[in-house]
Amino acid sequence: MEPLETINAGASTLKQNVNGCSGGTTAPAQLHLHVLGSGSKGNCALIEGPQGLIMIDNGFSRREALGRMHQLGLSERNVCALIITHEHSDHVKGVGVWTRAFSTPVFAARGTMAARASLKDIDAEEFDPGDELVIAGVRVQTFSTSHDVTNPCGMAFSLDSANDRSAGADGTDTIGFVTDTGVLGRDAASLLYGSRILALESNHDVSMLRCGPYPRQLQDRILSDYGHLSNEQAADAAAKLISDNTQSLVAMHISQENNRPSLAVRALAHAVGAQLDNELGSSATLERDCGAALKVRAAGQNRPFTLL
Repeated sequence: MEPLETINAGASTLKQNVNGCSGGTTAPAQLHLHVLGSGSKGNCALIEGPQGLIMIDNGFSRREALGRMHQLGLSERNVCALIITHEHSDHVKGVGVWTRAFSTPVFAARGTMAARASLKDIDAEEFDPGDELVIAGVRVQTFSTSHDVTNPCGMAFSLDSANDRSAGADGTDTIGFVTDTGVLGRDAASLLYGSRILALESNHDVSMLRCGPYPRQLQDRILSDYGHLSNEQAADAAAKLISDNTQSLVAMHISQENNRPSLAVRALAHAVGAQLDNELGSSATLERDCGAALKVRAAGQNRPFTLL
């Protein structure tokens, strides 16, 4: 595994309050995003709020998840909840062993747990996309995504940060998180707009996909409205979703076979007017006359990192 990174990023309501996480450290002044891994071989991220950590999916073994968390200085004792975006194995194959080991409360969209045999016996609090959850001091606004599963969702995490300079005009610090979707709906766009940190799927380069090893049927599924966002689609969306408040734009769920991190970063950078930081195209920066710069980067399968 490669070294970790820490980067400064400068509807109906269902209230679910989950507290009681142990071993906490000093509460962050704003939300933090920790990505343990993103891609077809395993997905897991954590949102750090004032009362602990919220895990998003877990597609890793217990040993792998713990190893990556510890690299980032995170403790399993501080995980207050686990939210499942959908039931594909690269997002949930570690859920069972994690919940058996740590008894972490699980939240999932209605029907998700019943859709996969390995999840059926796990107790979970169900919600409908569009519902709002309150977990460990963080407001979680859910929205529907478009994928070939039962009831997929994305999320916008927000924290009242009226006294925090990084907060938006409404005094709210927000992280937007969406992967595994063929299109972005109006509700999703509304909740993701202006996030300080925006984690946005940029799965494939269309030309690489069409010329690659995947059978035509799988290619068509990936390119469909129930598949994955391409670099071009992600760039198109990013141009509409960022605001002056956005400090980090992260390309997520990058295909190892049908994409390259540099292609995703270049597409996003071009869309938002950012300049590449190096010839490799591994990151890009949009400098602003006022306020914090916007940094563009890619999440990887094997390189955990933190955005503050």
